[in-house]
Amino acid sequence: MKEARPLTEEPPQGKGPAVAQKPLVAIIGRPNVGKSALFNRLIGSRKALVEDIPGTTRDRLYADVEWGEQVFTLVDTGGLDPSGEEGYIPLVKRQVEVALAEADVIVLVVDTRDGATAIDLEIADLLRRAGKPLVLVANKADNEARREAAVQFYELALGDPIPVSAYHGLGLPELMDRLVLLLPVGAVMAVPAGLRLAIVGRPNVGKSLLLNTILGQERVIVSEEPGTTRDAVDITFRYQEQDLVLVDTAGIRRRGRIQGGVEKHSVLRAQEAIDRGDVALLVIDASDAITAQDTHIAGYVAEAVKGLVVAINKWDLMPDDGETRAAFDKAARARLRFLPWAPLCFVSAKEVTGIDELLDAALAAGAARDQRVATAELNVAMRKAVAAHGPPSVRGQRLKLLYVTQAQTRPPTFVFFVNDPSLLHFSYRRYLENSIRKAFGFRGTALKLIFRSRGEV
Repeated sequence: MKEARPLTEEPPQGKGPAVAQKPLVAIIGRPNVGKSALFNRLIGSRKALVEDIPGTTRDRLYADVEWGEQVFTLVDTGGLDPSGEEGYIPLVKRQVEVALAEADVIVLVVDTRDGATAIDLEIADLLRRAGKPLVLVANKADNEARREAAVQFYELALGDPIPVSAYHGLGLPELMDRLVLLLPVGAVMAVPAGLRLAIVGRPNVGKSLLLNTILGQERVIVSEEPGTTRDAVDITFRYQEQDLVLVDTAGIRRRGRIQGGVEKHSVLRAQEAIDRGDVALLVIDASDAITAQDTHIAGYVAEAVKGLVVAINKWDLMPDDGETRAAFDKAARARLRFLPWAPLCFVSAKEVTGIDELLDAALAAGAARDQRVATAELNVAMRKAVAAHGPPSVRGQRLKLLYVTQAQTRPPTFVFFVNDPSLLHFSYRRYLENSIRKAFGFRGTALKLIFRSRGEV
């Protein structure tokens, strides 16, 4: 596989100016002390899931924060139990350890309602050994009594605790002032956003493993249990000397099977990731073929007018012959016949095969979204299409195409000026879209067609 690396590394010499890495601040703490609520409050959005259930946040979430003239990256982590050895706990512990290794400053969050627990003491010992600058935050200090109770955390021997209430936004200026004093000094350049690739699919089809394989490192938890990834995780990296952003999402389930609480939020988060992305990588489990839920997700991507590349994952489990691949391709095309423009890539995240082809297809889809057609060429092509196959009669009248222009890119948007938009039949709309694709390409991306009457702005 060709090189794919996190953007935090310096670009190769001669490939452009080095991009300074922003200081990184990691929020650490045991489950349910309010880490995600603090993360959301500091970044000014609800990027992290907040639910009154221990263990809601499992993966690391990254977001940039600006305070005064200082910019840094804030990391939310899963709840840490250093002694835990069952279920997700060891996986979360490993993620926290990675965040610790990356971080310039640590924020340890404790709960004023519970006081210093045995787990807090274990975490404090772990952090002292890490030797990183640290800010101790006593959260849920919603009243004077709880603010005064923050003094009990001197027992952790980590310096002066700062009482805050993430829920009510109390004490945060003091926290930020303390925090920026500990950050390393250095010029920070803005990191290019790049093409955004949203990894989507049903639960347990291998989305997180695919993300890890592309990056060449373990940035999100990989587990055999369905529903592991609940938060969308944005990770910037470089491929083919281009900047890209991978968005790993929670698996989307049919609406009737979505449970309340966290699961519901996860589905919404996945849909938001598609909306924020440029190109969706729809991951399909080869052993399951194309399911109804896969077509549902593909349909959502098309409705959002995004780019789409279908990744047939776990191909290493299938017979290694051209006949099997051809049969699968034919069946998949039949199931996804409403998206003939979406390329299919056969990959194995586990065996690291087909990854270059997948990323190349994603880059091509991104380029197609930036493609612009000259108005004169577009009108010539559309006149030829109409001459070859005229519109059907509707209520005794026919649609007349007067003029067409491409109004914008991302997504490619075409405005057709006609005599009466109500005379447009859906099948003819599809014909005109196919004619645009036949003449100009646009493989890998949805197109937006708008029909307006003469004189309509």
